[in-house]
Amino acid sequence: MGGAHLRRIALLAGVLLLAFGAVFYATGSRGRQDGRQGSEPMVTLVSDDGRRDELPMEQYVKGVVAGEMGRLPPRGQEEEQDWPVEAYAAQAILARSFAVRYLEETGGNEIPAEHESAQAYNPANITPVIERGVDMTRGEVMVYNDEYVRAWFHSYSGGQTATAKEGLDQEEDPPYIKSVETGDNEFVPEDILRWEVSLSLDEIGAALAEEGIDVGTVRDIRAADTGPSGRVTRFEIVGSDGTRSVGGNAFRLAVGPGRLKSTLIEEMDIEGGIVTFRGRGFGHGVGLSQWDAYKMAREGKSPEEIVRFFFDGIEIRQIWQ
Repeated sequence: MGGAHLRRIALLAGVLLLAFGAVFYATGSRGRQDGRQGSEPMVTLVSDDGRRDELPMEQYVKGVVAGEMGRLPPRGQEEEQDWPVEAYAAQAILARSFAVRYLEETGGNEIPAEHESAQAYNPANITPVIERGVDMTRGEVMVYNDEYVRAWFHSYSGGQTATAKEGLDQEEDPPYIKSVETGDNEFVPEDILRWEVSLSLDEIGAALAEEGIDVGTVRDIRAADTGPSGRVTRFEIVGSDGTRSVGGNAFRLAVGPGRLKSTLIEEMDIEGGIVTFRGRGFGHGVGLSQWDAYKMAREGKSPEEIVRFFFDGIEIRQIWQ
């Protein structure tokens, strides 16, 4: 048999092997959305400095739960404590759902280690209880109509969660996102149950200008529209160079989400160039509320029950064992 013919056979075999490998990766490593189980995928974690670390998906999820939920902050003389294991397990379903959707959308196996691009990852915070919570829901993801769900979550709802249009300035609401009343929560720390922050008009103007929203010298701020849960969905910024409309979440992110903790604002006063905001909750308000998950876990709810409470019409599917 001639050498050229042998090379053609080898090339064809290589193409078939690559094609088979791609099918295996899509249906095995990535997991399946059709109810059949695949194998646990490996992910490549990309740090801010460009470092790449390959690790199993479940180990990545443990680091995300440790980064996004962590441990309870100390109160008084108490030391840090773990959350209920069911709350960690519920967060793990969201972290895993986010990751598999992210990998599907990007078409690779790399995922950033920072929350600005993906999810916060902090393996130093992993505890035995976090490990147990992740293991309880191994391979479980949220699916809606055979598509992975956008797994939004936030720290505390303030008593009612938001739709994506209301809390995230989204144009449309996915069908599985709903606003739910969470009721009173005696476990929430005082500084996010109700909060107050004062910002000068000048620093607000500077923060908005950095985001390309420049109205000159800011003279007034008004809450122009609110959504069904009471969150401000649109601010009007009156400046020396005109008036601009800014989405509620965009405004919050511009001035600092750690300062303006939510757009569930009950009072807004302006005096002497200082704006004082008083409100409830922490975060955009969409999807799972971590502190309400804490309460539900204390009440004996399972991780799956907790997740289904915050998302509408979803299926929780185990895509690898």
